[in-house]
Amino acid sequence: MGRARKATGRRIDALAHWLLKFRIIAIPARWMANSSLAWSFVSRVDRIRRNRMRDRILSDGPEMMPQHISMIMDGNRRFAWSKSLQTETGHAAGKERLKEVMKWILELKIPYLTVYALSTENLSGRDEEELNTLFDLYVSGLEEISVDPLIHKNRVKVQVVGRTELLPQRVRDAIDKACEATAEYDDFLFTVCLAYGGREEIVDAVKRIASEHASGTLEIESIDPSTISSRLYTAELPDPDLVIRTSGEERVSNFLLWQIAYAELYFTDVHWPSFSRRDLYTAIEDYQLRKRKYGE
Repeated sequence: MGRARKATGRRIDALAHWLLKFRIIAIPARWMANSSLAWSFVSRVDRIRRNRMRDRILSDGPEMMPQHISMIMDGNRRFAWSKSLQTETGHAAGKERLKEVMKWILELKIPYLTVYALSTENLSGRDEEELNTLFDLYVSGLEEISVDPLIHKNRVKVQVVGRTELLPQRVRDAIDKACEATAEYDDFLFTVCLAYGGREEIVDAVKRIASEHASGTLEIESIDPSTISSRLYTAELPDPDLVIRTSGEERVSNFLLWQIAYAELYFTDVHWPSFSRRDLYTAIEDYQLRKRKYGE
């Protein structure tokens, strides 16, 4: 009976989403949204639907919930361009959205969240002005994290992984501040990938293994997948269960290449600053449907 109700709920949600694609439905809906009374009603209905989705994804118990969600936060620039805004406005909106997503993840009691904030390719592929804007946002975001009551109340440990030596000193100082402020926590682990590349991570792990073998501390016969995993930047993390990428691109872009071998991948057209709680619930629900299909 529970599964039947959940299936019916999904069909109703899908029908509503489909209807809004038609101008004859979407235009009156937008017109109604300009009315404060209508907006109050629509907001209440949307909140009810969102809560129903939350209850659905939680109803099968923790064994059906992803324990580690990783996110490729794509689309800040396209979000800004679509609204005729400056690029830096899009990046600032993306930073604020991450704070919201963190809150939603904590509410669902998902213990591991990893986000792809800046790739090694970005360091050489973006102009200096945009990079400085990003660096300033990382500094402010990390400094906010170090004093954020939500982080401390939920005992969230923060770590930043990647070739951080390539980052400006001000960013490295902010990283140290956030990590030191949360070093004693162990209820949740929030990992930010900065100056990160999956291939580079594997190369660095192989170099460590080669060095240990050359020094006589690691026998060649003992090298197996766990040997590599334990020498990655993310050695403290379980492999991701679910990888979400926003903004319509359907590729992993050198993100956690070793770790996502068995992860479920979910792609959405929504630009990162517009990623909503409902979008998160939809991704998790899709993950659960796949788990049921595979009989896991």
